[in-house]
Amino acid sequence: MDEMRMVRDFYPEPAPPTARDITRAKALLSESSRRSLPRMRWGLGGGLVAVGAAAAVVITVVGGNASGGGNTPPSPGPVNLDAKGAVLAAAEKAEQQPTGNYWHTDVVAGQSYIMRSATGTYAITAAADETFNWSGAKPGMGEAYYGRDLPAHPLTKQDAALWRKAGSPSSFHVWSGDHYYTYPAKATKWTASGPNVGIDPHGGGNYMGKSVKDLQNLPTDPAKLAAMFLNDTETNRALGARPGRKLSPEAERRFKEAAPKLKISRVAGILSGPVQPKARAGLMRALATQPGIHAIGDDTDPLGRRGIALASDDSALTVTGEYGGPKAEQGTYRWRVVVIFDEHTGAVLSRQNELTTPGGPYSEMKPGFVIEYQAYRSTGWTDTKPTPSPELPSFG
Repeated sequence: MDEMRMVRDFYPEPAPPTARDITRAKALLSESSRRSLPRMRWGLGGGLVAVGAAAAVVITVVGGNASGGGNTPPSPGPVNLDAKGAVLAAAEKAEQQPTGNYWHTDVVAGQSYIMRSATGTYAITAAADETFNWSGAKPGMGEAYYGRDLPAHPLTKQDAALWRKAGSPSSFHVWSGDHYYTYPAKATKWTASGPNVGIDPHGGGNYMGKSVKDLQNLPTDPAKLAAMFLNDTETNRALGARPGRKLSPEAERRFKEAAPKLKISRVAGILSGPVQPKARAGLMRALATQPGIHAIGDDTDPLGRRGIALASDDSALTVTGEYGGPKAEQGTYRWRVVVIFDEHTGAVLSRQNELTTPGGPYSEMKPGFVIEYQAYRSTGWTDTKPTPSPELPSFG
């Protein structure tokens, strides 16, 4: 029973963040949990390189739609690649990116909820926030962390139309985990943690247990990187397995099922830090060859950006009445974890949990619906200290 509880806790249902969770998240971007009953946010992700993008080659993905770039330089012509080939091509782009004196990461995150109003069912993003941090490339250059809450908002343009039809409510009352919670449609101002030098005046942040110095000295060989971050022992430890303790067949099946999801989230988390270009490319190549992970062609992130994606095997999750809640929230659905790369720079655009088979709380939604996400508004190296944007992100 303890094993099943441990496995079930790894597949949690949404719950609102506590004040302590929010404070920790704003103070340290690398913290992995921000909810009282752990929500489906992994606390891990990647980012969009904001400086020095190299000239890109237009890629047409077989079996998907062309991603297209806003200001993509002209190329000699399209190169036809299968889905995995497109990911490997994006890894080559990642290898060409520049470095600098300061690394920054701007993360927009949120959880989806379903509003079942009398005038129509629509989806919203709530429990939404934005975190921004910068880290110096060398010890002594400092670091700083910022955070703000984002307004709860309709997920898509179609949802926005139904929201207006429902009277444009300024707050959303939803079932979250084990009780109802109300999310306002308003943002808060940026708050910073500590002095400008950050939490550790001698360091440059901490990413998945690795310092800036560690990340800048990673190997570049995909096999060596897989051995460091994607091995079964490390994965099982992260999932909560106890060394030397034999799991029941059912628990072992669940752990095996969870491993590809964790591996995607782990790599996305590492790539959110100041990893050198060749090691970044090596991690992408290592992830693309892992069992249970598949190239799926192009996909769209919650900020409306298209990119090339890898996805985990999907699995079922059943929402019961154990913690209470309305009947409309109960039932079984299937989901997977997806990481989306910018095909022109190799940067991670988002890590998101996607619906594959509707059911339970998402019975009215379609496959591809984003259940929860971390989208990287911007990330990359610069030669001057970065500052967070005063503008709110736009969605859809």
